[in-house]
Amino acid sequence: MSQKETIVKVLRYIRRYRFRVILSLVLAAVTVALTLYVPILTGDAVDLIIDKGLVDMPGIFAIMKKIGVVMILTAAAQWIMNTCNNYITYHVVKDIREDAFHRLENLPLKYLDSHASGDIVSRVIADVDTFADGLLMGFTQLFTGVITILGTLIFMLVTNVPIALVVVCITPVSFLVARFIATRTYSMFKLQSETRGEQTALIEEMIGNQKIVKTFSREESVKQQFAQINDRLEGCSLKAIFFSSITNPATRFVNSLVYAGVGIFGAFVAIRGGISVGRLSCFLSYANQYTKPFNEISGVVTELQNALVCAGRIFALIEEEPQVPDAEDARVLKDARGNVALDHVYFQYTPEKKLIQDFNLKVKPGQRVAIVGPTGCGKTTVINLLMRFYDVDQGSIAVDGTDIRKITRGSLRTSYGMVLQDTWLRAGTIRDNIRMGRPQASEEEVIEAAKASHAHSFIKRLPQGYDTVITEEGGGLSQGQKQLLCIARVMLTLPPMLILDEATSSIDTRTEIRIQKAFAKMMEGRTSFIVAHRLSTIREADIILVMKDGNIVEQGNHESLLAQGGFYSELYNSQFAI
Repeated sequence: MSQKETIVKVLRYIRRYRFRVILSLVLAAVTVALTLYVPILTGDAVDLIIDKGLVDMPGIFAIMKKIGVVMILTAAAQWIMNTCNNYITYHVVKDIREDAFHRLENLPLKYLDSHASGDIVSRVIADVDTFADGLLMGFTQLFTGVITILGTLIFMLVTNVPIALVVVCITPVSFLVARFIATRTYSMFKLQSETRGEQTALIEEMIGNQKIVKTFSREESVKQQFAQINDRLEGCSLKAIFFSSITNPATRFVNSLVYAGVGIFGAFVAIRGGISVGRLSCFLSYANQYTKPFNEISGVVTELQNALVCAGRIFALIEEEPQVPDAEDARVLKDARGNVALDHVYFQYTPEKKLIQDFNLKVKPGQRVAIVGPTGCGKTTVINLLMRFYDVDQGSIAVDGTDIRKITRGSLRTSYGMVLQDTWLRAGTIRDNIRMGRPQASEEEVIEAAKASHAHSFIKRLPQGYDTVITEEGGGLSQGQKQLLCIARVMLTLPPMLILDEATSSIDTRTEIRIQKAFAKMMEGRTSFIVAHRLSTIREADIILVMKDGNIVEQGNHESLLAQGGFYSELYNSQFAI
């Protein structure tokens, strides 16, 4: 995204608060006008000091009173202006974050699968914070600085044109210096922001997988990887900050030239009687105020470069292609019977790697379908397609005779109960986690579901029972206990179709036997898809699909597949070989 495009998008967000922007500009003009009026009053006071003993003290005191009133009005205008600027900045940031989060909720899973979560977090949090700092500085200093330059120039031209021309002739050097540096720092700040996102992604990944890192003694390797990224961040940050920091001293040098030029030229004019001493002091004050904003603006330009880079990254996320929305005439699936048909389905995650090829399957209501095969053969991919986490490349998947692309995603997914090998819990109480699918469920129904999943006994042993608060990681719960909670969640909703993907992989054998009985009871009359590596758990399935390289190589029940002596027979017997 180019810098110009980013600026246009930022202005669209600011446009929502145009009334406050106008008010801020008016107050900035008032503040500048009052600030520039003070040197005039000071100059008038200086002119009242004619010689020793010839000082108009009443006139000076009157002027001092005026200066006091002007300063109070200036402070009040600045306070209101800063309040407006803060309101605009943080409401714009709030709007951007909301849009980014809403887009995250609507992004297809393929985006989340292909981007590091730490980098996404860095965009929504760190990049938006950096953008906020730059935007606030732009409002508080850029507006005031520009108006100060224009106002001071007008005052100087009105006071004395020749001296004003001296200022105008030297000043463009500041613009040239600031522009030269700004055009070279944008790419440096861009690289800095990208590297910071990479670093955040690594930190987030390491914190979330600390047990795995320690288990395989990868601490040193991770430290080296972090050090490498950190060194690159140090290098690009130093370059960006070094070049941007040149701006201020360079513009200060030019500003000193302006001040010296006004002082020398003004002294000659004053000697010839072309300007009073008071007016010359006023002019010197103007020259100082005129050049001061150039220092501030040069700093603002540097910050804005960094802010625009960060804004570009967050806008790139906001403008990512969302998942295909539900069709306008999409059907809401109610009371699904569980008739599922996959017709000539083709799917692959990446164009260069084929996976599901010409997959066909018809499942009658109430049937139990087991999907088995070696790792990477496409078992979980079939589940992703059934839930419409991904859309098929070719072919179709239908539920109760309707293509799932013509069914609302919400109603389709509500019709499935899903228990995965990887558990997912939310921060909250045990009760909240079980009620996730049915928030309105009564206490008795929650306890009944927990008993059916054999989770009730360990829940009662927790300090606060069902009111025990756990984190997203499950706190002190074991992997098996977390999986029992996920099973209880499905037991509570009892949807018409079930998906069990290694649902008992982390549970001890004794408890698994009990849960399998509970599952068997729950699956009665419900279409069920079971993914399992332990083939002993799916012998009662009505249909067993044996997959290899994305294709169904064998299909039948347990006895018929064993009798064939094919791939399933090899898989089954290998689990019991001595």
